[in-house]
Amino acid sequence: MTTESILKDKVVLIVDDEPDVLEALEEELDMCIISKAQDYNTAIQYLAGYNFDIVILDIMGVRGFELLKEAVSRGFPAVMLTAYAVSPESVKQSIKLGAVSFLPKDKIVELRSFLEDVVLGGGKPVWHKVFDKLGEYFKKRFGPDWEEKDQFFKELEKNLTESKDAQS
Repeated sequence: MTTESILKDKVVLIVDDEPDVLEALEEELDMCIISKAQDYNTAIQYLAGYNFDIVILDIMGVRGFELLKEAVSRGFPAVMLTAYAVSPESVKQSIKLGAVSFLPKDKIVELRSFLEDVVLGGGKPVWHKVFDKLGEYFKKRFGPDWEEKDQFFKELEKNLTESKDAQS
């Protein structure tokens, strides 16, 4: 017996300049109502004219951080999805600009789980879950002590731990 996904009938905007990525995401999220944009201008028109439960934004090729600012200003939970811009700086920028989650494209098979976290979190940031799920990935990619090298991430880790403890 399969349970129905909490993503069923969620309205999702996917913005990526690579048609094959758009197609793969659409297949992965076949239970959602999908709108797709391949460029910044089309994405801005969607953001201005429609309501979305989740917005998935590529960083490179579509001016993803500018689109993130627009999505956040309209109250849409935004998930950053990137291949080339996976770096501590892009994670930090995503957090600072109001993204609720972050996913490297090479982890795209886990997209549904990340989006379910966003829905379960009421569209609020779920960074504690992102770091729980991607902690080892980030350590391999950025180095074992990458968070210790940046005061921003040290503070974030402290705040996430405190909020997790408060919820327990």
